[in-house]
Amino acid sequence: MEPATAEALWTLWWVWMALALGLGILEVLAPGFILLGFAIGAAFVGALLGLGGPLGGTLASSFTMTLVLFAVFSLLAWLLLRRTMGIRKGQVKHWDRDINED
Repeated sequence: MEPATAEALWTLWWVWMALALGLGILEVLAPGFILLGFAIGAAFVGALLGLGGPLGGTLASSFTMTLVLFAVFSLLAWLLLRRTMGIRKGQVKHWDRDINED
């Protein structure tokens, strides 16, 4: 078995999972959800490559498609995180009614 070249590393599922783990660890040091969306996107791409099948084969043969799918999964993960984690620090919440009324 030949050693993996730099050109073929993006086709290995464990490389994407290692990238996801590294980005997840770096997220602990960064404020907000800056790197967590990228970590989730890398984990999805790694899972698709690991499962194989027609989509995994397409990803393994096309670097451009792999990057596009990584970007799409990362964006969707970031949007979902932003929506589910509530108001960001420093953002103003507007009150429509006073709790003392009624």
